[in-house]
Amino acid sequence: MNQPIYQQTGTTATVQAAGDKPPFPEPVVLTPEQRSRMARRAGQGIVRTLVAQAFMGLVAIGLSAWISGAYAAASALIGAAAYFVPNALFALRLLLGLMGGGNAGALSFFWGEAFKLGFAVLTLATAAMANTGWLVWPALLFGLLCVLKGYVLLLFFRKLP
Repeated sequence: MNQPIYQQTGTTATVQAAGDKPPFPEPVVLTPEQRSRMARRAGQGIVRTLVAQAFMGLVAIGLSAWISGAYAAASALIGAAAYFVPNALFALRLLLGLMGGGNAGALSFFWGEAFKLGFAVLTLATAAMANTGWLVWPALLFGLLCVLKGYVLLLFFRKLP
């Protein structure tokens, strides 16, 4: 029962006996120094992203105020806050996890993303249901879009994490 097993990898084929272990690469083992360096870089990337999103939100609020006045600025603030606030809370959770040395699991990341999405939808639904006469929808959507695309600023300055 020791028949050869043919394994195709890339353009070459290797022959193994049935009892041999497959040639899987060894897992990468990081030293504590490498782990702390990676955590520091990840933390810097998270903070950079938040700063870029905050800056883009302020730009949206300023442009809305300049073009259409105070109601548009308040609407842009609501739109920017709909995404920035939950994103900042999720980033804070990730930063605390990085500083504590813990690893974020896939499930905690999923729940964080679900929280961000739910908060944004809840904020926009509340703005729609409040039915205020002063809400300027284009400005609200402009504020939301600017914060959502805050990473474009990092892309422009080549500072992506």
